[in-house]
Amino acid sequence: MGRVTARRPSTRVELVDGPPSVVARPDTVTVEEPLEIRVDGRPLAVTMRTPGDDFDLTIGFLVTEGLLAGADDVATLMHCTDTGDDGSPTFNVVDIQLQPGVSIPDVGLQRSFVTTSSCGVCGKTSIDAVRLRSPYDLTTDATVVSPQVLAGLPDALRDHQKVFDRTGGLHAAGLFTADGKLLAVREDVGRHNAVDKIVGWAAREHRLPLAATVLMVSGRISFELAQKALMAGIPVLAAVSAPSSLAIDLAEEFGLTLVGFLRPPRMTVYAGAGRLALGA
Repeated sequence: MGRVTARRPSTRVELVDGPPSVVARPDTVTVEEPLEIRVDGRPLAVTMRTPGDDFDLTIGFLVTEGLLAGADDVATLMHCTDTGDDGSPTFNVVDIQLQPGVSIPDVGLQRSFVTTSSCGVCGKTSIDAVRLRSPYDLTTDATVVSPQVLAGLPDALRDHQKVFDRTGGLHAAGLFTADGKLLAVREDVGRHNAVDKIVGWAAREHRLPLAATVLMVSGRISFELAQKALMAGIPVLAAVSAPSSLAIDLAEEFGLTLVGFLRPPRMTVYAGAGRLALGA
């Protein structure tokens, strides 16, 4: 897809000595468009996302919501033909055809599955729902990560945020090995979408569960991000900003190591400190 960024008119105002300096100029901004996810032709969810890696996003969303076990449940995956106002194709609908005998749970009326780029799934059920759907036991993952490795992850992630460099408007998620080797990076206007794109990539590569890995995200850690890490079997989740109280509760209950405010030379561990090699 070629719609990750767009050009829009803008007016730059700079305050200097005397009257403000005003310059009219085009600016590069992040594209945000809806993606409708269909399963066997039936609409299931709509999410606001940055186009690109749509198949990874679709599978990752279904896996982290506990609706699919992995890519092997999928027979075919394709963009449907939809058009914009000017009649050109938009590629904003993805349809998954499931393998024979595979069906997704009936989500009923408990979750609306209408998402925005900022909040994740609205109408999300609580930790009780995660408890019922989680396929992996993180308490059995004996991964140990050194603080020095964690300290290097923000810069490693930032070095691969290519679209952010052009727009300043994207979140990123990076998957690393426990010794700091980069496995994958995805960007999106929604932090939850960036994580789903990582999980979908891992599912399509038959890497689930993602044992002995670290997920590094830009921004804060919400309940949704902690849930998605748990559903993918990721033992360590780190971010440059703060976690929410519910994210911490989820991490403590299910054995997820949660690191916030990862801004070298400091970090704050909110859950699962036993996975960090802190010495005597």
